[in-house]
Amino acid sequence: MKILIIGNGGREHCIARKIFESKFFKFNGGELYCATGSPGINEFSKPVFISVDDVYQLANFAEKEKIDYTIVGPEIPLALGITDEFNKRGLKIFGPSQKAAEIESSKIFAKNLMKKYNIPTAEFRYFTETNIRDAYEYLQETSYPVVIKADGLAAGKGVIIAEDRIHAVETIDSFIEEKIFGKAGEGFIIEKFMFGYEVSLFAITDGDNYILLPSSQDHKRIGEGDTGKNTGGMGAFSPLPDELFDEELKRAVEKKIIKPVLKAMKEEGRKYKGCLYAGLMIVKESGKKKPYVVEFNCRFGDPETQAVVPLIKSDFLEMLKASVEGNIDKYTLETHNKYSCCVVMSSKGYPGNFQKGNIISGIEKAEEKAQVCHSGTKYDEAGNIITNGGRVLAVTALSSSSHKLANKKCYEAVSEIHFSDSYFRRDIGKKILKKK
Repeated sequence: MKILIIGNGGREHCIARKIFESKFFKFNGGELYCATGSPGINEFSKPVFISVDDVYQLANFAEKEKIDYTIVGPEIPLALGITDEFNKRGLKIFGPSQKAAEIESSKIFAKNLMKKYNIPTAEFRYFTETNIRDAYEYLQETSYPVVIKADGLAAGKGVIIAEDRIHAVETIDSFIEEKIFGKAGEGFIIEKFMFGYEVSLFAITDGDNYILLPSSQDHKRIGEGDTGKNTGGMGAFSPLPDELFDEELKRAVEKKIIKPVLKAMKEEGRKYKGCLYAGLMIVKESGKKKPYVVEFNCRFGDPETQAVVPLIKSDFLEMLKASVEGNIDKYTLETHNKYSCCVVMSSKGYPGNFQKGNIISGIEKAEEKAQVCHSGTKYDEAGNIITNGGRVLAVTALSSSSHKLANKKCYEAVSEIHFSDSYFRRDIGKKILKKK
């Protein structure tokens, strides 16, 4: 059995490790390939030097090497239609079609879909440079704060919370005039700010049925106390305690969000297969918690994957296979009765400008206490592992007893890793620790 993973970040490293550990994979003499690989992923797989956005060459490789299943990590190849190209050639691939992936690649498509099918989400208005004056007028009459979102893909950074009108105008100008997100920011949404707390959920689906993986919570802001710019994610923990996400709330999410959106996508001729990421805001209304959709993503989240996937006890590869082959209802999810904490180590300056090429030490020592996933690393000419991205490493620790111990173990592991200009948040999971 040959498996190809597309993507080389921390999420894909975590997926590669889990597939490598799969009994189904081992029993079938599994061989693992990864485009384009990393110092971490290469421990489990053979690197394939084809860019993740080169859909045709990836399909050619899968065809030539007789790849049995391809697993797509990032959103860009999905938005470019990699699933359609593979399916056209009779190649099995985990991930939604291009039309289905639009649930992430176009915020306005997703918002209009939710509006049409009465899926709870924040009130919004959509604007482009053609009606920019209407946007400025809207900013004069609305209440603050507001959320401004680039319509297209922006690597998790295209969401700005504007505290006042001045900040909102500056944000729109940066989208339209400075083009900080390129074409992704040529259209944008101004959305009512929701007060509550966030929950991340992964639904693994074959388009008809689905499985919900353990809940998690991401930490998007760069600064401690949830301050500063949005990033791709600075850490996560899983599962959420009952006071944040109990069975009643889970049932409400399934009834009002997961089932309706899968049905809506089918009715729109965009049957959704793969991992549907639901980013939720839990809002208290009339003394009761109610879920609203912040965003949908068309793939596993990062770093939530690094927190959630290690908790899965049943065979991970068989779950992905069931999604591809349309029999997810035959798969039984089992999870470890454990707690996880994931902390992202980044380069100082991220999500803005940052330096690459700093030598990393201490990974092996850290791995005595935790799993370390490579998010942005490479080898230098001397064979040293060096920094090669804004987010560099994702460190995940597990505990059988408590979130508190998982958190402690995680930060102990982080303290073993060193590189110049490293930065990480020291408050990942602290909100729930205070509730204990």
